[in-house]
Amino acid sequence: MRVELDVQDLFYELSPTAATNFGENDVRVAPETWEDWFGQWLENLQPGLPLAPSYEIGLRLTDDAEIQSLNAQYRHQNKPTDVLAFAALEVNCPQSPEMATAPLYLGDIVVSVNTAQHQAQQQGHSLPTELAWLASHGLLHLLGWDHPNEEELRKMLKQQVKLLKTIGIDIDIEY
Repeated sequence: MRVELDVQDLFYELSPTAATNFGENDVRVAPETWEDWFGQWLENLQPGLPLAPSYEIGLRLTDDAEIQSLNAQYRHQNKPTDVLAFAALEVNCPQSPEMATAPLYLGDIVVSVNTAQHQAQQQGHSLPTELAWLASHGLLHLLGWDHPNEEELRKMLKQQVKLLKTIGIDIDIEY
């Protein structure tokens, strides 16, 4: 599965030592690793994906201040959040033959590393594990998944657990 991933690592550009402040196991996730993870996740989700030769996704790692601004602007919630997803496709979008020859842009995922660090500490796992968890959640949103109620949230969380297992991360959550 080919994925063209544009990783904008604003958080680490602003604070290069941020990852080392949270323990020796909490290291920055390399762009190549992100590409590998998204490729494996899309491969796992293949039966439900729109047909395309490859997929494009934007991933922006940022801080609480920027994600709060985006959350206020787009969701009218003036507070930081952990992840935002901006889908480019409408659910059940019709496709033309021309669309099947070009990379399909799925949208953008924005993750607050500040919030991810806090949540990783609360959950007792590494920062890369939390970042993978949040990125997989964002990816599912790009593909039309949502959680308007408890049942849909449980389904989405189960799918996230499966996605993380495909990249060798076992997360044990109650859903």
